[in-house]
Amino acid sequence: MEIPAKYSPSGIEEKWYKYWLNNNYFRSVPDNREPYTIVIPPPNVTGVLHMGHMLNNTIQDVLVRRARMQGKNACWLPGTDHASIATEAKVVAKLKEEGIEKSSLTREEFLAHAWEWKEKHGGIILEQLKKLGASCDWERTKFTMDESMYDSVIEVFIDLYNKGLIYRGVRMVNWDPSALTALSDEEVVYKEVSSKLYYIRYKVEGTADEWVTIATTRPETILGDTAVCFHPEDQRFSHLSGKRVLVPLIHRSIPMIEDEYVDREFGTGCLKITPAHDINDYNIGLKHNLESIDIFNDNGTLNEKALLYIGQDRFLVREKIVDDLKNHGHILKIDDYKNNVGFSERTDAAIEPKLSVQWFLKMEELAKPALASVMNDVVKFHPEKFKNTYRHWMENVRDWCISRQLWWGQRIPAYYLPTGEIIVAKSAEEALVKAKVLTGNAALLLKDLRQDEDVLDTWFSSWLWPISVFDGIRNPGNPDIKYYYPTNDLVTAPEILFFWVARMIMAGYEYQQEIPFRNVYLTGIVRDKLGRKMSKSLGNSPDPLALIEKYGADGVRVGMLLTSPAGNDLPFDESLCEQGRNFSNKIWNALRLVKGWTVDENLAQPAHASAAALWFEARFNESLAQIEDNFNKYRLSEALMASYKLVWDDFCSWYLEIVKPAFQQPVDKTTLEATIGFFGRLMQMLHPFMPFITEEIWQLLTERKAGESIMVSAMPVSAKADSELLMAFDHASAAIIGIRNVRKEKNLPLKDKVELKVRGENPASILDEIVIKLGNLSEIKYVDEKPLASAGFMIKSTEYYIPLGDAVDIESEREKLKKELDYMLGFLESVDKKLRNERFVANAKPEIVENEQRKRSDALSKIELLRNAIKSLS
Repeated sequence: MEIPAKYSPSGIEEKWYKYWLNNNYFRSVPDNREPYTIVIPPPNVTGVLHMGHMLNNTIQDVLVRRARMQGKNACWLPGTDHASIATEAKVVAKLKEEGIEKSSLTREEFLAHAWEWKEKHGGIILEQLKKLGASCDWERTKFTMDESMYDSVIEVFIDLYNKGLIYRGVRMVNWDPSALTALSDEEVVYKEVSSKLYYIRYKVEGTADEWVTIATTRPETILGDTAVCFHPEDQRFSHLSGKRVLVPLIHRSIPMIEDEYVDREFGTGCLKITPAHDINDYNIGLKHNLESIDIFNDNGTLNEKALLYIGQDRFLVREKIVDDLKNHGHILKIDDYKNNVGFSERTDAAIEPKLSVQWFLKMEELAKPALASVMNDVVKFHPEKFKNTYRHWMENVRDWCISRQLWWGQRIPAYYLPTGEIIVAKSAEEALVKAKVLTGNAALLLKDLRQDEDVLDTWFSSWLWPISVFDGIRNPGNPDIKYYYPTNDLVTAPEILFFWVARMIMAGYEYQQEIPFRNVYLTGIVRDKLGRKMSKSLGNSPDPLALIEKYGADGVRVGMLLTSPAGNDLPFDESLCEQGRNFSNKIWNALRLVKGWTVDENLAQPAHASAAALWFEARFNESLAQIEDNFNKYRLSEALMASYKLVWDDFCSWYLEIVKPAFQQPVDKTTLEATIGFFGRLMQMLHPFMPFITEEIWQLLTERKAGESIMVSAMPVSAKADSELLMAFDHASAAIIGIRNVRKEKNLPLKDKVELKVRGENPASILDEIVIKLGNLSEIKYVDEKPLASAGFMIKSTEYYIPLGDAVDIESEREKLKKELDYMLGFLESVDKKLRNERFVANAKPEIVENEQRKRSDALSKIELLRNAIKSLS
């Protein structure tokens, strides 16, 4: 069989992915097998593949492919998220390019544009995942705005409203002036920024020249001030109790109030109170019955209630008001100041605290079982360290603001009557029936009802994902939800632990009385060589598809996983993908070697090949047990490394070197069959990590039937390993390395056979034939005396000698050994000096002292060997 000299990934990857699809190997339907289920964290429908997706989906595919090979009914369900804010922003931007403003369109017209955009651009990322080798059941692909998914969200809203868990109220919310919508607390990212702290003085009303000074980072908000507050125990301001001050520039009279909330050490000890634009001020305002003056429009410009700078942007106003305050003598000083400012996770706009009528979901009771399930390991986190973060969030949970001032999304099913009552129903028609009953007014018409304009937070659909993808909300007892739920593993990022993971657990208990998944594998962040998070703005994120084109999907998968233990950040370097590609080439070259052998049916198996087969069987089982243990502990990076070493070091570097026939000589049938058997099992073991090359090689190793595939073959299972044989090989391999070192040092050509003499017990004696083959020895002799004129080495207590004869200059060799002996004696003295130092022994860590003692023992052995070698040359 002619095997190409070079492995070419692109054609092979396309060929096998098509083959897998055509044979429905990714398809899953309920049957009698044990199910294994993963639901994909749905990427934004607007998204394209980035390095974080690559890592996350590679891990998922590894888990799914392995489960499939273990005989489980593996279902990996793909899909995308409608991503309200991100998608609406993209559609609005596209319309602007066409000269169309969103405000000029009706809701229906805008949604038609949004759906058109989704059909054109949505789902690109899923097609890109196929290039990676993702073995998803594509027939099950879901989109959070699909009819069944949409209806599930509406049903849940109605159910929770009827249970009294959803309510509408005025609250201080996080307002995104760019997206023009409220955000939940979890959608706000806090960043430390360099600000200014402005010290502004307010005149005490009715006095000639008495002033109160406050410190603020937001001077533009003084236009909404309705009080100045000080601590009741702060004697500096007690004389101002009951007095009033004037807001600078607009001369609004506001009261001086007292409250223990004030930090006497911050600024001047006096605090301006702006109830409409700060959550803490809002709470103080409620307590003291203060007026709330909202000075901002939704887009962050100032409105008529500000009295000044109307229609101008808040940040421009900050510059202008500072100048005006200076000109009127109100600014005492300005300090540099570092503070944390909230930004929108989606638009990166600075968040504006804003009083707004919104819909909320009560979280306290929903959170309790979700917290207990994680803390009691009903749901296991990998790694466990994230349990503390999770507990902190869940113990401090707040009501969830679930309404968004957008059009793209599931519209809130609330209808308002002319009299102010609210009816929550699946449709306007159903709402009308309910309204007539509620009001007793049979003359009500559909036009009398007005549906809420807002949509639900995107996470309000995502939290139902493991249930709704199997239609478990609308049809709770259907075969799919009964079979696939709860799912097995969730692979996601720690930053959405509360956004998504916690809420899915809550929804699971509320609607299935069961956890949604058993294990949560938390990936790290993909960073560049400098430790920076990869991002478009920094330009440090490579194009994943370009990497696949250059290194092959298998090479990139290996590169991503080699240094990505669960929960730890991945320091990505393109050289990792190169290492993955080199691994592919190593395996390919091994295939070419084995398939290039000719077989002699009459040839008996040599002793060295028989011994090698026994050893590799033991080594394979030892490694496989280690790999299985790593998988059980979700240590995928370690499982890959163990697989990598087994293939590269043990199979290619040792086993194949032992069994390969001499140049242009045939191999015996038994050895060839054993080698092909090992090769096939290694490919099965590697398949979850490297699906394409393993399929290609598995198909080439031996004749396969039509429709056969490695991906549905049985994953090898470890058996008991022969530990005595493994220890013997460790000793034998060390002896082979020792022989090669002596040859190098003494310039003994590799093609010339040499004799090996062994003194002492040799644990590797059962593998002498392997040592003879790889050491190119004429024979191995066991001796009682140290041979003269020989070069040696020691492995533990066993001495090995190669007689030199006339091959070397005895005198120069003796001088060389004496120099080495002098060096070792000096080294021993330096170690002894440390160990004689009582302070060092008493204060150093035990492992450091043990290491020094090991150095001493090794030095003594080496010195004895050198003295014996010198003596043998006398």
